Amino acid sequence: MSAISWRAVPVWGLILALSTGSASAQAQRVVTLDDALELSGVAIETDTPATNPRLVGPRAESEAAAALVDQARLRPNPEVSFEVENLAGSGAFSGLQATEYTLSVGQRLELGGKRSARVGAAEAQAELAALRADLTTVELGQLVRERYLRAAAAAARVELAQDVVARNDELARIAGVLVEVGREPPLRALRADAALAEARAHLVEAEAESLSARIALAALWAGSEAPFVPADFPDILPPASLMAGAADSLTYRVARAESTAAAAEIERQRSLRIPDPTVSAGVRRFGESGDNAFLVGVSIPLPFRDRNQGNVAAAEARLRAANAREAVALADYEQAVASARAKYLGAEARVETVSQTSLPQAEEALRLVSIGYRNGRFPLIEVLAAAEARDTIREALIAAREQRGLAAAELIGLAAQ
Repeated sequence: MSAISWRAVPVWGLILALSTGSASAQAQRVVTLDDALELSGVAIETDTPATNPRLVGPRAESEAAAALVDQARLRPNPEVSFEVENLAGSGAFSGLQATEYTLSVGQRLELGGKRSARVGAAEAQAELAALRADLTTVELGQLVRERYLRAAAAAARVELAQDVVARNDELARIAGVLVEVGREPPLRALRADAALAEARAHLVEAEAESLSARIALAALWAGSEAPFVPADFPDILPPASLMAGAADSLTYRVARAESTAAAAEIERQRSLRIPDPTVSAGVRRFGESGDNAFLVGVSIPLPFRDRNQGNVAAAEARLRAANAREAVALADYEQAVASARAKYLGAEARVETVSQTSLPQAEEALRLVSIGYRNGRFPLIEVLAAAEARDTIREALIAAREQRGLAAAELIGLAAQ
């Protein structure tokens, strides 16, 4: 028995360290799921400036795309040209007597619907960027719910491990008393001490997993400290209907916006095939005679080689790819809804069965065996077997509640519009 106690010393040191960290965490404000959503920026208004880097980037991209729409509406700037001819030559052109000065203004005229196509493509990109920013917010909200549920499940497993340690500590004490009075062989006490050491080690593992889950949750809003998450599972209810709005889901709308943007880009590239003439008008002054003359000119590029055919072909290929992604997104959405709904219903059934039937029966069986063990009617092995069965059922209940919450969080994300 002394050897077992000596090996448990390092474990006890780690337990004390984690217990100290747990106590300091409990001194902090308890973070609920609503608090976590607010800290991450998911629950705040859309027009409120975001501080979470996970949201700042996508929203800045949306603002940039909106600014490009305003830029696309602008027409080409006019050009001013000033030329000096017959300057500092030889003979009759020496000096400045024969110098000619020309001042002209030119304006490029956009033909082929370039401006409307450019604006349409920019507006399509702005709509796509806005939808992607909304989708980022929805995905972050789903991730917050998932990590919060995992943190709550880890906290529940810590409580379970603490109960197991307390129970095994009591069993070890009773076994020691029974061995002293000669009602149990020394082997029973060794078995009880081994079970207690194993329970303490499992508690250390559960504490570490809980800390890791809380740190992962805080990372979603760049928190510097792990929040304290209670062991109570939040009530996350899935939307009532999903399949009727499959085509209106945010995920599918993003894929559809990608196809729209790709189609608008084709129109923009096709408009660039038509050359734009530049019309100019100006005045020329002859230095020798002092006379003035007006000038009018037109220049037109000749599209003999470059008719933008490569960019048009690339845009058409991107449209085909976007249409394929749109079809895949619709099929994947319907499959994801069916899978998440099946997970939720299955987990809900398991929670109902375990909490209402299996766990009460296991608790009663453990209670009766424990009473008989204290009175010397049952051996220690029966108590340990009953306790292990009860603990397994409690772990199954925690896992079922966690799975139910994760499925509900997924359905909420899928229903976002």
